[in-house]
Amino acid sequence: MEHQLISGALHRLPSVTRLTGLCKSSIYALIRDGEFPSPVRIGRRAVAWRQRDLEKWVGSRIPTLRDLSANGEEEQ
Repeated sequence: MEHQLISGALHRLPSVTRLTGLCKSSIYALIRDGEFPSPVRIGRRAVAWRQRDLEKWVGSRIPTLRDLSANGEEEQ
């Protein structure tokens, strides 16, 4: 199933785990350590993550080809 991402969209935890490949406990550990975007409250007992925050985080995690070359790793 392909996800069409909408700018300004909000993602609940199941969607965030699918998009990032991280489990719930890893996401919350990264939030605690300041290394993952914090969710926003959308209800009394509900939170979600902003699309733009997730895109920015994913972009920051993808090494550039220059970084790979500098570390002696080859492209695949």
